[in-house]
Amino acid sequence: MSSSDDPPGKTGPALDIGRSWHDLLIAFAMYLAFSAAVHAIWEIVQLPLYTIWTEGSLGQNVFALLHCTAGDVLIAAWSLLAALVLHGLRGWPQGRWFSVPAFAIIIASAYTGYSEWYNVHVKEAWVYTSAMPTFSVAGYAIGLTPMLQWLVVPAVAFALVRRVRKNRLSAAQTT
Repeated sequence: MSSSDDPPGKTGPALDIGRSWHDLLIAFAMYLAFSAAVHAIWEIVQLPLYTIWTEGSLGQNVFALLHCTAGDVLIAAWSLLAALVLHGLRGWPQGRWFSVPAFAIIIASAYTGYSEWYNVHVKEAWVYTSAMPTFSVAGYAIGLTPMLQWLVVPAVAFALVRRVRKNRLSAAQTT
């Protein structure tokens, strides 16, 4: 069925595919925007659990916050893209509101666990303070808050995307 917004001569399945891709890209962009905002807040709150908080200068702390948030956005983008490719691009964001986020969260959490181990114990790129809650994996202390970050933040960001989409769809149906 064609609407007044459809390009002339464009109706049917080809237009639906275009709309599906457009919807997917909009949802992907919204997810990254919400993710960036919530990750930035998380990084600010979490920074005192790393020694850079007391040992680094203001500039080093600001750089760490920006660098870590940018890294978080890259992890969020990569994990969602991987979840969509592994799970199949069709169906999200119109549906699959459990399975796609679950895949993305599992992928991001696995990467974060590896990254924490590598950067703390191998590369020694950052150091936890004694206030950082940790758990042991194969005898290595892994920070609890970075791992919780990849359970909480994506869940919040996906929930926000879903809410915005529902509100937009409701508004579009009433007009």
